[in-house]
Amino acid sequence: MIFGNIDSESISVQTICRELTNILKKGEIENAAGEARFILEHITGKSYPNLILECKSISERDIKKVEDFCKRRIEGEPLQYILGNWDFFGMTFKVGKGVLIPRSDTEVLAEEAIKSREGFKHTNYVDLCSGSGCVAAAVAKYVKGLNGIAVEKSKEAFEYLKENLEKLAPNITACLGDVLLKSTAEKYTELDLITANPPYLTAADMNVLQKEVTFEPELALFGGDDGLMFYREITRIWKDSLKSGGMLLFEVGIGQYKDVIKILEENNFCDISFARDLAGIERVVMGTLKPA
Repeated sequence: MIFGNIDSESISVQTICRELTNILKKGEIENAAGEARFILEHITGKSYPNLILECKSISERDIKKVEDFCKRRIEGEPLQYILGNWDFFGMTFKVGKGVLIPRSDTEVLAEEAIKSREGFKHTNYVDLCSGSGCVAAAVAKYVKGLNGIAVEKSKEAFEYLKENLEKLAPNITACLGDVLLKSTAEKYTELDLITANPPYLTAADMNVLQKEVTFEPELALFGGDDGLMFYREITRIWKDSLKSGGMLLFEVGIGQYKDVIKILEENNFCDISFARDLAGIERVVMGTLKPA
């Protein structure tokens, strides 16, 4: 028990938050104070400022939930899985075991995709390695006249993908399929836009994962020995699905952008560029398919 046998009616919200923060700190949780507030807000359904203003205490039932969430977090389970949802691009996505957690770095991929279609009335679009559907839904929200497909191989992740798209982007169809198969790509032609956040961790990366990341699916993380396998294969296979002048945009790992630029150059792409995330890291590489 985190709070011992103290009567729940005598424990203030501030006390619970302070104790929870201290326990998370001892469990080596980096953003202990922020996560404590996330947990309290999720369980009570109220923002922390409103909790302070409206609640002198928290129910015993909610305290038991706090204790359960805290235990799971200290054991390494990602906060996003514990909460069951996470925000991306102003939308809330359902997440859990078996699906990659949306990350703020990936918002750059959505931003660049959206910018690439400014001024166009219609867009035929496919998102590859779609996971939770966060990129596809973001693009669908801000690109007018869009018809889209989101492709995901994992059956576990696919269930999250379907639910998120039905709620947030009904003009995107979720499709269960392997993006590395030519037969999958052949189903889609005359595409204006392809986005992909493929697995890109190397074999060496997989041996030194943070504890939280080990809870996420290896299928969504491991990109082959050098981390570039998906970039090579997706570019080779899916370029034939793009129309002339269509664009392919990748999220890339730290230090991979030059290799991915070379892959695009070798596969008849031009106007190749990259975009940095808020940390200044080259995070997105994009190119336009040359005319045949």
